[in-house]
Amino acid sequence: MIYLDHAATSWPKPPEVMEAMRRFLECAGGNPGRSGHRLSIEAGRIVFAAREALAHFFGLDNPLRLIFTPNVTYALNTVINGYLRPGDHVVTTGMEHNAVMRPLRALEAKGLQLTIVPCAPDGTLSANDVVRALRDDTRLVIVNHASNVTGTILPVGEIGALAHEAGVPLLVDAAQTAGVLPIDMEAMHIDLLAFTGHKGLQGPPGTGGLLIGYGFDAGQIEPLVRGGTGSRSELELQPEMLPDCFESGTPNGVGIAGLGAGLAFVQKRGVEAIRAHELELTRRLVEGLRAIPGVTVYGPEDLELRTATVSFTAKGMRVSEIGFRLDEEYEILCRVGLHCAPAAHRTIGTYPEGTVRLAPGLYTTLAEIDETLAAVEKVVAR
Repeated sequence: MIYLDHAATSWPKPPEVMEAMRRFLECAGGNPGRSGHRLSIEAGRIVFAAREALAHFFGLDNPLRLIFTPNVTYALNTVINGYLRPGDHVVTTGMEHNAVMRPLRALEAKGLQLTIVPCAPDGTLSANDVVRALRDDTRLVIVNHASNVTGTILPVGEIGALAHEAGVPLLVDAAQTAGVLPIDMEAMHIDLLAFTGHKGLQGPPGTGGLLIGYGFDAGQIEPLVRGGTGSRSELELQPEMLPDCFESGTPNGVGIAGLGAGLAFVQKRGVEAIRAHELELTRRLVEGLRAIPGVTVYGPEDLELRTATVSFTAKGMRVSEIGFRLDEEYEILCRVGLHCAPAAHRTIGTYPEGTVRLAPGLYTTLAEIDETLAAVEKVVAR
């Protein structure tokens, strides 16, 4: 079997991740922050260690400004629904995932004003186009760091710098880039960073987070959920301190333990080395697909402007048929369709059919890419 669906979730997980989760359940299965006994204290230590490591990984010295969430969608919704109000103006792009578009559209129906900056057919975008869309009443800019459809990397640092000059905060969706591309919130002028743990960070599903930069007042965000936090239990009002005000209910301790181990694995490999490996895979994949008659590859020509996510279509064939035959006949696992990002597919001209998405990852080999190319050629030829 060849697994090429890392843009959905990385697999297999490093053995260290599964071992950390097993060890947590066996040796530290208490409820972190909820009791004073040894199991609770040990669970709390593991959660805080992961919080501290992740904050530093993204360029923040204060780990309390990292909020653990079940996934990146929850983190994005925390900001979008907790910070924006009817009448506010928001700027986003034509390559966004539904994790951004659906909550924005729901708020638009209640009076939010939304500007969607068009991207080029390859998914690229000029930072100046974003700035030109800003208004005096713009409250937030939301940008996808890299597309989950074409892998197109947007100029987040430039957008952040220009948005800050205009006094507008920047929220970045790093679902596709956390653990794959270097991210430094301060250097890239990112105020709010939403990430998921189960993709490039090699952690388990059910993990993610929101990082709140030093220049952003977290008190402007209303919590999505209120309840027990293990702190200030004498009050029936939600505590205001970070991260407690955004972390109600029992945390996913075992998942966070796995996420911490996944991050350690990534750091041991090195983000630069991971990026170099994925660029090599992407180059082989893109060049090979372009050489197959009838195949159209989407995304930037310059491979430095894309992650290892590659979408294609074949003339005269439905993407569902291609995906089915790759799976059934060649045991190559990919994803077809709209990838929860209809806006991106409208931008690249593949709506409503979508594309076949091949997304290699950390464990993918060049030999597997070659085998995949041979299989695609046979499927398309028939």
